[in-house]
Amino acid sequence: MADMEREPLLVVDHVKTHFDVTKGLFSPKQIVKAVDDVSFTVGKGETYGLVGESGCGKSTLGRTLVKIYPATAGKILYKGKDIAGFNKAEEKEFRKEVQMIFQDPYASLNPRMTVGEIIKEPMEIHGILGSPKEREERAAELLKIVGLKPDHIRRYPHEFSGGQRQRISIARTLSLNPRFIICDEPISALDVSIQAQIINLLKEIQDEMGISYLFVAHDLSMVNYISHRIGVMYLGHLVEEGEADEVYSNPIHPYTKALLSAIPIPDPDVAKSKSRIKLEGELPSPINPPEGCPFKGRCPMATEECGKARPEMKDYNGHKVACFHI
Repeated sequence: MADMEREPLLVVDHVKTHFDVTKGLFSPKQIVKAVDDVSFTVGKGETYGLVGESGCGKSTLGRTLVKIYPATAGKILYKGKDIAGFNKAEEKEFRKEVQMIFQDPYASLNPRMTVGEIIKEPMEIHGILGSPKEREERAAELLKIVGLKPDHIRRYPHEFSGGQRQRISIARTLSLNPRFIICDEPISALDVSIQAQIINLLKEIQDEMGISYLFVAHDLSMVNYISHRIGVMYLGHLVEEGEADEVYSNPIHPYTKALLSAIPIPDPDVAKSKSRIKLEGELPSPINPPEGCPFKGRCPMATEECGKARPEMKDYNGHKVACFHI
């Protein structure tokens, strides 16, 4: 989904998110380098897809951007300002404008609250709309926007299917009129038949409201469908980035090629003729990441050079790749 260059809304500048997991006072220090020096931008009205295997750090990065986890190093700029230095008023505005849709709709909704209460709660916290009646009307309107019935407002989360619960989560997120939404694998817990409905809903909402998304997932084909640009993460690092169609149709990094080769093909004859790239070895631990290129232990192209230094991201006409063998 190639598109013109957009004005940046969010700038991620060499961000690191590390966790101290040392077990005892006299134990050797152990640091999990979940996100390790990642940089990218998300433009206004743009969807930036972040893709990679489980454990690569993509969800941790998303939670760092909404300040659930503090960044260990680097800067996160929202509308040109570093979010770490926000005053109280700026912090409140940021919390209102930057929202998150979580992976599990079963765990992200309070089972003791009705759907109406769930959707109205953010509005009450942030003082949006004056009267309870206005909030009630807005909640009913949001339910309609996400494809549910206004009379669902009196029901509880356990009365809905997984896809319907995720729609409720989206309605709650939209109640604050956000400018930027982090979608943390919002379809992975849903049936395949429901996934496309949620993706299309997110696209429609973006077209109508101009919202920016960071879409976190492990399915490259789905990420390509919804995203304008794609970043590929491996072991806390960004290894490839570019326009969605370009990365999908012309992958350069060997890790991206392996991810694409694993996508199931519905036609058996085509699937038989397609060769799958099988990565050897195990995903390294983020506690003791390898020296040099993080992918070297599983890469069929690895040489001695790959163990000496980590390759820097280089720009090939807008298609960026971190690899020595391009």
